[in-house]
Formats: sequence, C-alpha cells, structure tokens
Amino acid sequence: MSIQYEVEQLADSYGVADSFPKDFDYGEEEADIEGSPAPSDSKPRILLMGLRRSGKSSIQKVVFHKMSPNETLFLESTNKIYKDDISSSSFVNFQIWDFPGQVDFFDPTFDYEMIFRGTGALIFVIDAQDDYVEALGRLHLTVSRAYRVNPEINFEVFIHKVDGLSDDHKIETQRDIHQRANDDLADASLEKLHLSFYLTSIYDHSIFEAFSKVVQKLIPQLPTLENLLNIFISNSGIEKAFLFDVVSKIYIATDSSPVDMQSYELCCDMIDVVIDVSCIYGLREDGSGSAYDKESMAIIKLNNTTVLYLKEVTKFLALVCILREESFERKGLIDYNFHCFRKAIHEVFEVGVSTQRPMGSQAVGSPCTKVVALNGTPRNTV
Repeated sequence: MSIQYEVEQLADSYGVADSFPKDFDYGEEEADIEGSPAPSDSKPRILLMGLRRSGKSSIQKVVFHKMSPNETLFLESTNKIYKDDISSSSFVNFQIWDFPGQVDFFDPTFDYEMIFRGTGALIFVIDAQDDYVEALGRLHLTVSRAYRVNPEINFEVFIHKVDGLSDDHKIETQRDIHQRANDDLADASLEKLHLSFYLTSIYDHSIFEAFSKVVQKLIPQLPTLENLLNIFISNSGIEKAFLFDVVSKIYIATDSSPVDMQSYELCCDMIDVVIDVSCIYGLREDGSGSAYDKESMAIIKLNNTTVLYLKEVTKFLALVCILREESFERKGLIDYNFHCFRKAIHEVFEVGVSTQRPMGSQAVGSPCTKVVALNGTPRNTV
C-alpha cells in the first residue's frame, strides 16, 4: 500500500509511543523457561534485571508488545522468569529473559552459569526516582559474577523513569551512578568490565533509542549494513537513513552520521502513521491481508522542505530516509539505488541463513551491489 502526505511540521515531534495496533506484533510470549522448546535456547539472550518495580516488565511490554505506557501502571510485579522470543528476521532474532527483582538468582537452585554462558547482553534497570544505593550494590554483584562466567557479555545500564526529572537532575544522576558503579568495579579489580549507560523512559522514544543500541551490538552483520547505508545515502542525496525493525521501532542500523533524536522520533512517528492507516485502509474487505507488505511505501513532505521517505525492505524491516525536496526531485535515481540496496540486504540475509545451516551448506559470497551516483555513473560496491 502506498501512502503520500503533505503535512506541517509541529514544533515538537508528536510522538506517541503506543499508537501501534496491538495485533501488529511478534506473537505471544512464552511464560515459563522450563517449558520452552530447546531449539530457541540457541538464540542470543538479553537479560532484563534490576530491583522490584524498577520498570523491567514495562520496558519489555512497551517496546516489543506495543502496550500503552499508561497501561503498564497496572502490571503485576513479576514473580517468575519470563522468556520472550523476538524473531522478526535473521538480524533481529533473540530472546528476552525478564527476571523478578525479588528472587536471588545466585541461590544454589539457580544455574546462573548456564544463564550467563548463553547471554549476549545484560540490561540492568535502575529506578532514577528511587534511592539507588541498593540497586548499585545489586548491579555490582550481578555484573561481576556474570563477567567471570562470560566476559563477552555486553553490560548495559538503563537509568530509568527519568521523565520525572529535570534536565540538570538527569545529568547529575547519570554522572553519580556512572561514577559509583565504575568505582565499585575498580575496587574489585574489574577495570576491563565496561558498562554502557542510557537515560530511558517509556513515555518517550528514549527507551527505543537505548534498545536500538543494545540490539545493534548483537548483530554481527552491522558493519556491512552500515557500509551499505553509507553508500546508498552518499549516492542518492539523502541526509539520514535508518533501517528499522517495524514492529518494535528500534533501528538495527543507520549511516555513520550522528543520530539526531528529533529525526529519529520523526521516523518512528512515520512508521506509526503508515501502519495505522494501512490497518484501516490497506486490508481487504474481509480483513485479510497484511498492514505491511512488499507494496508498503510512504512519502511525507513537511513544510520546512524536508521529505520523509519509507520503503519496505523485508517483511519486518523498513528503510526510512530523511532528505530535502530538491534531492527528492531525483526520485527515479533514489528508487533505483534503493532497489540495489534492497537486493544487497537480501543477499546479506542469505549469508546469515546459510551460515546457520548444517555442515555441507556453504555460505554464499559477500554481497555485491551496483549503485548509481548523482551524476548517473554506475558504481560497483561491496
């Protein structure tokens, strides 16, 4: 379905984190880790940990299951480990394990070595509106034991619920938590253990931005994707491009230019608009069909000469570009370069799939695509 709009740009992004249709989802989560099928256990794991009521389950529900932030106020406290399979593509393919804050998973009844051995990222959530001294103690205990089991884990700290803090208070809180956490690691001679810190809230796009950074670290093809995006935008007159996972609105790759939060929010809002309108007008009369398919495309022209351009890449991925109107006059060139980019992305997928096949199935070679520069000169790129 193609959608084209001309709209006035609002003073601020009109972002509403929960405007997605709730049935546009990955599927139901699996409630208990003991009863889950064995094959999914081979997926990279992201662990959500932290004290009780720090916001772990709310983060998972808002980002991956499109729950309204206001609805999370009625979530019951997690009392057992929940596992959620996130499988939208060969790039976005992992599990989220949500740990109850009141359970001591270092108890002898828990095999914490098994848990940490298969973990790609550990996210520790700290409530910024609460006294975080106890949380810092639990953070140090958790990451130090996890690091000794698996030094390859990416350790991420979400300083959460910052929507209720002033800008100065946010900066001061982040600086204080950063300083204390790293001092504790230095005292334990764990200077090689690196913590990444993010200010997050489920009431704006900061939680999606933070999860984007976490997921990107688990994608081995990320340098290839970034290289393809750089080639695409440099030859198409595009200012910024994001490769989005449409369901979660996290971006799995972007070009090498800095990410502006307002631009990211605009792109998220565009995805919301496309899916919402497609669910109303894009389905067949009997309700069959998909709100997002290979025909999905949208153009939004803002009143400041900026154009937002969305194109379907795969079943769950979309390319969202920001460019100027004068550059969009070469739409044919952009579409041709996008066709080459899309073909290269599918070849990268084939490489990822073939490397996961049993022995005897050889991976295909590196993807190669032809991109046309602004002057019309064909360029072969890898």
